[in-house]
Amino acid sequence: MQGREGSIPLRRGACHGAWSLLEQWRATLEAMEDLLRAILEEYPLPKEGLHGPRHWLRVSRVGLELAKATPGADPEVEYLFALFHDACRENEHTDPDHGFRGAALAGSMRGTHLLHLNDAQFELLRYACTHHTDGETTTDPTIGCCWDADRLDLGRVGIEPEAEYLSTAAGRKLIP
Repeated sequence: MQGREGSIPLRRGACHGAWSLLEQWRATLEAMEDLLRAILEEYPLPKEGLHGPRHWLRVSRVGLELAKATPGADPEVEYLFALFHDACRENEHTDPDHGFRGAALAGSMRGTHLLHLNDAQFELLRYACTHHTDGETTTDPTIGCCWDADRLDLGRVGIEPEAEYLSTAAGRKLIP
């Protein structure tokens, strides 16, 4: 193909490939919006609360950075953990079964919003949600990124995270 003078010439089909990629991204973003909308419809607490969508966003951002720095971590599972782990809290205080309920909510969406997850990914998501408040650490890189991202946001409730409760080297580096 002939480009304008001074421009980089385009290969035949290059625009088609770019449009195809943009369409895939658009579809992914729409699916993420649909998933978030479905989770928020079930969320019983005030959206501005300590365990609500702002917390989920922080856990997602930190977790994705941890996953980038942690070999073997699955960033998609970490992102989904960020959305589900506190989505079924019944209060902002003590709620020991909220992780289990968050995992059950993810399970209820497995046939719709989470079709793309394989069994191993879904099991990681389920386990991470169910056990994120047990105070354990793990050697699994994905679960470690999930739990560390949540624990690194404890400052919002006046608790300083401690390195001994973090599972990843990347998470421990973030503790002063």
